[in-house]
Amino acid sequence: MTGEHSSKQYDQELEAIRSKVLLMGGMVETAFDEAMECFRAGDVARADRVMADDQAVNQLEVQLDDACSHLIVRRQPTANDLRTVMATIKVITDLERIGDEASKIARTAKSLHERGSTPFAHYDMVRTIARATSDLLHDSLDAFARLDGRQALELIAADEVVDHEFRSILRNLITFMMEDPRTISSALDTLWVAKAIERIGDHAKNIAEYVIYVVEGRDIRHSKPVAPEQAGV
Repeated sequence: MTGEHSSKQYDQELEAIRSKVLLMGGMVETAFDEAMECFRAGDVARADRVMADDQAVNQLEVQLDDACSHLIVRRQPTANDLRTVMATIKVITDLERIGDEASKIARTAKSLHERGSTPFAHYDMVRTIARATSDLLHDSLDAFARLDGRQALELIAADEVVDHEFRSILRNLITFMMEDPRTISSALDTLWVAKAIERIGDHAKNIAEYVIYVVEGRDIRHSKPVAPEQAGV
C-alpha cells in the first residue's frame, strides 16, 4: 500500500512539473511571436516587454530544475520514470534557450529602429522560416504534452526544411551585400535574426527527440532522421 501511495505521489508531482513546463513553453512561444512582430513593425515598447519577460522564463527554469532534482532525490525513479524526468530537464533547458533567442530578436529589432534604419523590408525574407519554426515549436510542445512519438519523428524531419530555408536566406543576403554595400548593416542584422530563428528550430527539434527518448527509450540525437513508417511507429 505504501508503494502504491508513493507511486501516486510521484505521478502527481511529475504531472505538476510537466504542467509548468508546458506553461514555460507557452511563454517562449509568445515571446518568439512577439519578437517577430517587433522585427516586422519596429515596436520598441513591445521589444522591451519581450526582453523583460525573458527574466520570468529564466526564473521558471531555475524553479523547474530544482523541482526535478528534488523529485529524483525523494522518489528515486527508475527505468522509464527516470528517463521521463531526465528528458523533462533537457526540455526545460531548450525552452530557456528559445527564450534567449527570442530576446535577441527583440533586441536586434529595437536597435535597428533606434538607429533610424529601415530594415523591415527584410522581414519578408524571414517570414517563411519564422512561420515554419513557429509551427515546429508549437507542434513539438504538443508532442511533448501528449508523448506522441510518431508526431515527434515527423517534426525532426521538418527541421530540415527550416535549415534549408536558412541557407537560402544566407545566400540571398550575401548577394544583397555584394551588390549594394549600403545594405550591409541591415542585412547583417537580418542574418542574426534568421540565425536566431534557425536555432529556435533546432531547440524545438531537440524537444521532439526527447519525446522519442521517453516513449521508446531511444536516443536519436546526431542520427539521421527516420520516417515514422521505417521506425514502425
